[in-house]
Amino acid sequence: MTPSLPQPEPAPAARSAPHMTSSTQRCLRCIMDTTVPGIQFDSRGECSFCSLHDKLDQAFPLGEAGRQQVQKLADDIQRVGRGKKYDCVLGVSGGRDSSYTLWYCVTKLKLRPLAVHFNDGFGNPVAGENMIKACRKLGVELRTITSDWRESKDLKIAFLKASTPDMEEGTDLGIATALYGVAAKEGIQRIVIGQSFRTEGICPLSWNYLDGRYLKAVHKQFGTVPLRPWSPADPGFNLDVKEMFYYAFVRRIKTVTLLYHVDYVRADVDELITRELEWVNPGAHYFDDLYQSVIYYLNRTKFNIDRRLFNYSALIRSGQMTREKALERISHINSIEDPRVIDLCIKRLGLTRVEFDQMVATPPKTFRDYPNNYSLIRRLRWPIKVLSQLNLIPESAYDKYFNCGA
Repeated sequence: MTPSLPQPEPAPAARSAPHMTSSTQRCLRCIMDTTVPGIQFDSRGECSFCSLHDKLDQAFPLGEAGRQQVQKLADDIQRVGRGKKYDCVLGVSGGRDSSYTLWYCVTKLKLRPLAVHFNDGFGNPVAGENMIKACRKLGVELRTITSDWRESKDLKIAFLKASTPDMEEGTDLGIATALYGVAAKEGIQRIVIGQSFRTEGICPLSWNYLDGRYLKAVHKQFGTVPLRPWSPADPGFNLDVKEMFYYAFVRRIKTVTLLYHVDYVRADVDELITRELEWVNPGAHYFDDLYQSVIYYLNRTKFNIDRRLFNYSALIRSGQMTREKALERISHINSIEDPRVIDLCIKRLGLTRVEFDQMVATPPKTFRDYPNNYSLIRRLRWPIKVLSQLNLIPESAYDKYFNCGA
């Protein structure tokens, strides 16, 4: 039986290990600090992530300009999808962002999405029910892409052994390949994802580095189960440069981050999707995936990483959370770190607690300790910027690799 899940924030009263030292500098506008490698501060004491937010805020205005851009994107989706059963693929997880994006696309933009969910065996049952209810109420087909459990489990164990913060690498790439694979299979040329820099931020590069070559390198060193070969409609966990080239230029698939252009206030959205879709909060942000309990726990205890820094900082900049409230929350352990869920995840991996602790005890490393495409990506800075602007890759890709730390 699945254990009871943690409640939404605010977090429990237990205090975390000290996050800052006397030499740590914190942004005077948000709560990002020097635990983020590569962060910079200006003469006012504001950080480079705040500067990035302001640039994005100007590049993706809200209000009437945002509404016009959304309509332009919707018109394009309908145009390329004319005559087809679906005009776009929309990634869903059962969380707040994807549930609202699905509701918005169907009810406001009159799109005909095919909802796609990637299942790697660690889904939160509450989020699963959210997806089913939302798709039923909106009359949308839900297609679940279930990974090969042996591959998925093996990748998670491999990244534990690799000793880097990128413990969700397999899941992140699996989500992307599920969306591209379904789009290729159905002949769909637009993928819609529910992501907003105003409410979620962009994760610092060194905290979550996404790279198909990196995944294969870690798998080669620590994996034991062979990865399935790539095919356009069944990519498995394969998404390197050549696969991205195929989907972007041969199949002409574009990715639309719709919420970049939408006035999106979390408190209002919670009320709306609860009323319209009978949505239930899974327990915490990102907790549509139970494995996030393990990730947050190890980020804090092993890598001195608190992912709430960039999430809450985005909300502060957007006027949806006070800086004082954010500072109070990060002084406590995140409620997502439920020991019962952590034990459940370890058990699902087929590990004993002793085996898990032995992996965790290895010295911390980063993606730079393994073969990856980062040097190639840096050389392709301007092509990647153009591809981001053309939506041939997600709009956040350029900023992720070039403006989010080092």
